Amino acid sequence: MERSIGFKERRYIEELRIFTRATAVDCIVDERFDRVIYVIKPGDMGLAIGRKGENINRLSRQLGRRLEMVEYGETPAEFVANIIRPAELAELAPVAEGAAVDIVIRRRADLGVVIGRGGSTIEKVRLLCLRFFDLEVNDVLIAPGEPEDEGEVAA
Repeated sequence: MERSIGFKERRYIEELRIFTRATAVDCIVDERFDRVIYVIKPGDMGLAIGRKGENINRLSRQLGRRLEMVEYGETPAEFVANIIRPAELAELAPVAEGAAVDIVIRRRADLGVVIGRGGSTIEKVRLLCLRFFDLEVNDVLIAPGEPEDEGEVAA
């Protein structure tokens, strides 16, 4: 899929490279949640974040925006798993015959992580999947038959 990167996004990518020596594959300025989302080349996440998050914090202060970083994945499932981490992705379930998919997670406790505050994480998944794989994301489901969360007592 063809992606276009505007002047502002190119500037942000260059700032990341100068500050951290990490390579960004893409950058999205999300005005709705007042954040910049970087898609980082596989293997460069450590450089981008820095020791104890110092690189990402310094760059965030420099740009005056909240930053979020996601490691790129070659397949849609790998990419979505990187976006929703630390939640565990069970699968991407196709919806009928369209290009849409449902995200199936392993544990009910991870639902809040996948949705995010105000829907920010699921919106990030939708933006990035559409941009990189031309894939529409519908719902978040819990995998059937998966073991219940630790600590829960069955009655």
